[in-house]
Amino acid sequence: MIAAQAKLVYQLNKYYNERCQTRKAAIAKTIREVCKVVSDVLKEVEVQEPRFISSLSEIEARYEGMEVISPNEFEVVLYLNQMGVFNFVDDGSLPGCAVLKLSDGRKRSMSLWVEFITASGYLSARKIRSRFQTLVAQAVDKCSYRDVVKMVADTSEVKLRIRERYVVQITPAFKCTGIWPRSAAQWPMPHIPWPGPNRVAEVKAEGFNLLSKECYSLTGKQSSAESDAWVLQFSEAENRLLMAGCRKKCLSILKTLRDRHLELPGQPLNNYHMKTLLLYECEKHPRETDWDESCLGDRLNGILLQLISCLQCRRCPHYFLPNLDLFQGKPHSALEAAAKQTWRLAREILTNAKSLDKL
Repeated sequence: MIAAQAKLVYQLNKYYNERCQTRKAAIAKTIREVCKVVSDVLKEVEVQEPRFISSLSEIEARYEGMEVISPNEFEVVLYLNQMGVFNFVDDGSLPGCAVLKLSDGRKRSMSLWVEFITASGYLSARKIRSRFQTLVAQAVDKCSYRDVVKMVADTSEVKLRIRERYVVQITPAFKCTGIWPRSAAQWPMPHIPWPGPNRVAEVKAEGFNLLSKECYSLTGKQSSAESDAWVLQFSEAENRLLMAGCRKKCLSILKTLRDRHLELPGQPLNNYHMKTLLLYECEKHPRETDWDESCLGDRLNGILLQLISCLQCRRCPHYFLPNLDLFQGKPHSALEAAAKQTWRLAREILTNAKSLDKL
């Protein structure tokens, strides 16, 4: 048994050094190419409208402010200034979302975003996005890369298609530090020892983002609050939780397996599902010794089996917001196909570690 485990860990490390590192290098090269174009467009936006300042920055050859959705799909979060005159309202009526309402007694004119405030005092995410979309469309026509970049039509989101190969979504956002959403108040579960009080305090201080994007939990529900709502996002908090042990290596292997074998019609699975299930696996195995390199095979198998279970139940709860189902709106047939394919993958890895050479 131990020999089989050791063999699997050896093969996984080999897979990580060959496949995962190749994937990382290719994505890093793409990011450099894509960021040049996006920075140029955003510079043009800033000239027209100084309230939208690019938060994309290059630090030691790495770009901060860009999330990798898949090898051809990226998201740039553009942080906006001055949220101070608004109250953060998170009453759970819109899963995964919150609204920003003018603080009592504050005058609308005191806000930098005065023209995007609705009659009832909400800062409308949709209105800000709509204005931003117009500015980006104008900037695309003027920027020096106009031959290789165009706006993606038929969406209220701001998306650029670059060289017909890559799609970059640019999302206006507010950074919220020092507060924690009520809808995430159940975290951490009192009976689970991971991640421990110090790390919890760090994560909560790190806060979260409010994004202006279409909220998939509201698809099909027409309400006035829907267009004003902001989507909650916890990427910094999640990254902080995954820092120690072999967690990041495990995530890298999961992403590589997904890109190579689980990119299926209907897009049932993305890398965020992998990250979410990894966080749940951390709760199931709270001791740091469970995340030693020698346990990499066990952790990976645990996550793949949990993924199959979620796909079969057609439900994958968000880690911090359990009322939000990350499979909402996904076609059932696509989830079923993904469950079968994940099962084939897990069985192959479990029964024959050498199969990783071909995966």
